[in-house]
Amino acid sequence: MERTMVRDLRSSIGKKVRIQGWLQTLRDQKKMQFLILRDPTGAVQVVHDKGANPQPADEISRLSAETALTITGRVVDNPVVKLGGLEVQLETLRVEGESEPQLPLDPFAETQAAIDHRMDWRYLDLRRPENLLIFQVATTVEMAMREFWVQQDFIEIHTPKLMGSPSESGAELFELPYFETKAYLAQSPQFYKQMAMAAGFERVFEIAPAFRADPSFTSRHMTEFTSVDMEMSWIESHEDVMGFIERWLAYTYQRVREKHGSEILTRFGKEIVPPVVPFPRVSMAEALDLLKSQGYTPPPDKKGDIDPAGERLLGQMIKAKIDHDFVFLTDWPVSARPFYHMRFPDQPGITRSFDLIARGLEIITGAQREHRYEILKHQALEKGLRLEPISFYLDFFRYGCPPHGGYALGLARFLMVLLGIQNIRETVYLFRGPTRLQP
Repeated sequence: MERTMVRDLRSSIGKKVRIQGWLQTLRDQKKMQFLILRDPTGAVQVVHDKGANPQPADEISRLSAETALTITGRVVDNPVVKLGGLEVQLETLRVEGESEPQLPLDPFAETQAAIDHRMDWRYLDLRRPENLLIFQVATTVEMAMREFWVQQDFIEIHTPKLMGSPSESGAELFELPYFETKAYLAQSPQFYKQMAMAAGFERVFEIAPAFRADPSFTSRHMTEFTSVDMEMSWIESHEDVMGFIERWLAYTYQRVREKHGSEILTRFGKEIVPPVVPFPRVSMAEALDLLKSQGYTPPPDKKGDIDPAGERLLGQMIKAKIDHDFVFLTDWPVSARPFYHMRFPDQPGITRSFDLIARGLEIITGAQREHRYEILKHQALEKGLRLEPISFYLDFFRYGCPPHGGYALGLARFLMVLLGIQNIRETVYLFRGPTRLQP
């Protein structure tokens, strides 16, 4: 007999079925036993009449919560039952994986345990339907992003994560032995995305891990994360990249709404509404003036940047003014951007770059890149970089390279915004931070 998923039981009223899942709750009464069995599609009440079928009663009484079971029985319509208005009348039961009586973490406790404890027992924590939904949504998000790219003639690439030189800067690097030399874990696929532009691929994307040796313990930082990257050729300015992002995200929101909208509303209380295009744009100079009017002063070490408090305040101001959850923060000063960002010809202190702030959280960084070899060398030296370690990168621009630009999105941060989740540890399968390498 084939397995029937809980969501499909309604179509099997009056029939014998085989269901498989975890025992969520057991109510053991004098004459009857009620088991709530859960699979990835839902939960169902299973009823055992001790008088009609006494054989499995003792075995059922000994069952612990979260034991994995295979059950056969007949599906009966019962409008009194809250779980779907039906139940399964038990015929046979087989224990597939017995759970120990004392759970180190009860995923269905009325009060959730502290997040670090839940991370210790992540596989139990993930059994909650809300967590399952997060990763179902993440699957749809990645599928939708790929769909849009492919529709626009993009090519998927897979770049190395072991590098012989830093991919961004000398800071926040994981260094490791590599035979007779040393290597670094990639902070970004940036250099290799640009190599694809020099190779004539014109439009590329990648969804892959990236690594930052960042000692932050905030609710939005990780040392290993999934970076969603794109690069495209023959652009006029960073405005072309921002216009692409708007359409790409609106498409992604729509696909999530179609597939998961009602369940997200039920479990997270959040309605998925595709954002209105175009997104508002605010230059860094304008943003600093707006924030200053609200009493905000950026920390002195930010060098033309704003901190998370400034991002949140800017997001709140845009929401209050024009009721939009997204805002592009554009035209950053050279001091706050890497050497390979293109500068305005009439404003050499300003780069053609942007961040996308979503509900007060930075989720995307992008720019038009500098593709002219001599200018790129000059900008690297100006930033205090030595040319020899990045010579392989500079070589990409020696034999003709079109104007290009792109962006990187943090997948886990995007899921935080999409679902209204406050801690990035919830939106990644297994979190990695300065003090966590297990499980």
